[in-house]
Amino acid sequence: MTEHEQLVQLCVGLGSPQAQAEIMAKQLAKRVDQLAATRGISRVEAMRHLLEVLVKGRMGEGPDGSGAQ
Repeated sequence: MTEHEQLVQLCVGLGSPQAQAEIMAKQLAKRVDQLAATRGISRVEAMRHLLEVLVKGRMGEGPDGSGAQ
């Protein structure tokens, strides 16, 4: 399974319709590359950070663990 397919599967699992999950997966992958480059961190670290933000957002939490504003 490719990274894109895994991201799509995750987004669908979090409640996104398939078509929206495809778009979100592409956007996440692009943002991972941007974040890794601008922060000087590994792609893996950037992916971990964005996936944490995604999951927390889905649970109604802010990035710092507080309630979303």
